[in-house]
Amino acid sequence: MLTASSVDMAIRIDRQKNVISMSRSFAAPPERIFEAWTLPEHIMCWWDPSGARLAQCEVDLRPGGRFRFINQASHGAPEFVGVYREIAPPERLVFEAMGSIGTVALEDLGGFTLMIVTIQCASQEQLEQFVKMGVDVGTSRTLDNLVAYVAGLRP
Repeated sequence: MLTASSVDMAIRIDRQKNVISMSRSFAAPPERIFEAWTLPEHIMCWWDPSGARLAQCEVDLRPGGRFRFINQASHGAPEFVGVYREIAPPERLVFEAMGSIGTVALEDLGGFTLMIVTIQCASQEQLEQFVKMGVDVGTSRTLDNLVAYVAGLRP
């Protein structure tokens, strides 16, 4: 039987399929995690890999709607912009950003939620560029921030 403690938290890089994937588990329902991914007042608190609050966060949550996240100026990271492709609360969120497709899948496993985030790169070259830039490590840190943030939310 799968439990929250048995979920592999490692980063997986599949060079055959040009995919970076990460999983996390939460002692919270999928609805709470989906809201944390889609409401600006939540995203502001956990998105920056450093743990700092975002300077700006804009969300137009609809298919074809845009998002824009800007880290604090002192971190020097570029803004993260993209377009939502699919919104299926609370199970799935799909977006396009940086020339790749990101998918957030949430599964209710009775008492906890399993989240799998995938980044589908357009090519092997893009995958290698993302790995060199540290997208895999930065995204993993961001997801760790999300786990801590959701744990601190009141039920």
